[in-house]
Amino acid sequence: GAVDNFIYPTNKHIQHMSYSIQEALTKNVNEIGQEVADAVAQIRQDHPDNLTAKHFSKDFYESLDEEHKHLYLQIIASGIENPDSSVGCYAMLPSDYDTFKPFLDGVITEYHKIEGGVHHNTNWDISSIENLPEGGVLDLTALGLGDTSMRVRVGRNLTNFPMPGNMTQEDRVNLEDTMIVAFKKLMANSEYGGTYHSLTPGNEFFVNEEQYQQLVDDHIMFKDMSADTYLLSAGIARDWPYGRGCYVSEDRGFIVWVGEEDHLRIMCMKVGLVLNEVFDRLRVSLEVMESIEGIEFAHHEDYGYITSCPTNLGTGMRASVHIALPKLTKNGSDVSEAKAAAKELGLSVRGVGGEHTAAGEGGIVDVSPSARLCIEEAQIISSLFKGIELLMAKEQDS
Repeated sequence: GAVDNFIYPTNKHIQHMSYSIQEALTKNVNEIGQEVADAVAQIRQDHPDNLTAKHFSKDFYESLDEEHKHLYLQIIASGIENPDSSVGCYAMLPSDYDTFKPFLDGVITEYHKIEGGVHHNTNWDISSIENLPEGGVLDLTALGLGDTSMRVRVGRNLTNFPMPGNMTQEDRVNLEDTMIVAFKKLMANSEYGGTYHSLTPGNEFFVNEEQYQQLVDDHIMFKDMSADTYLLSAGIARDWPYGRGCYVSEDRGFIVWVGEEDHLRIMCMKVGLVLNEVFDRLRVSLEVMESIEGIEFAHHEDYGYITSCPTNLGTGMRASVHIALPKLTKNGSDVSEAKAAAKELGLSVRGVGGEHTAAGEGGIVDVSPSARLCIEEAQIISSLFKGIELLMAKEQDS
């Protein structure tokens, strides 16, 4: 379509247009190594933090056969077409983390700040963590908090489909149909119930524009991805809205997004006082989902769970709470001080509307541990608890 040929303008102060990988893919890929390398050199100069440009190697590119040159270009497309990307690469197949290891491993180790080889372990057992409250109960009232919005999510991909950046419209619809079979089993289970909402025209669970917008407003469904230039360049936002939807449990506490940046984003959320509740529910729900025939999550012996973006590899987990930091955010007007304080504690702070949004009324922010890879699930949830405690102390002192 027309979108494919559209070249996105980069930051205003840079005059030249970004290099189009879409266009490059129409040429003989054996002859364009130099022009890709030139585009990369320009990005390195203008955007030294772009990890895709930083770790691209012309020698590695030239060593690949035609099919793998094509794939390499697709993997790096987002970072090249959007030079202000901080990471800029996305896996196209679960096997890319092996096939393109000479490139991806450099990005992974630099982003996740890992020295030496990467080896990820999965462990959800909170009792294995030291210095936690009695019985491993992560009770937020002990930190002086009342009812708190808590959320834990993971990204997962199915082994038998290409990654979202490399799917056809048919693949996307087939993936959704595979998941609907699984969701029907959840709907019949009294622990879950609920229903599925599909954006695919003609789907039995189809919701119209108005219903979809309501789900977005309720922070249940994801926003229209076709407006995101990074995900468009990566191929992830293609074929919108086919194969996109979300399952929501009866109590709205368990949600599965289908067809976003990963095949599945699986999350538990609750307003409550004990972090273990969302963590334990997610652990059990993942086991329930994977016990359903046809559902097998892509996993790598060194990198853990496979995700589109190398930043989410490992646990694929983001555990967060919404807390008020009125002093550190100057009553919500500026999150920079809160971000700096949190960074020292290994936490990320963002506005409650997601990345690049301001803090909410009264200085409410979303706080989550930054690490995903070479950290265990149990460590993430306990570091969130310990981190909140330290962050609240900083808030009191400021």
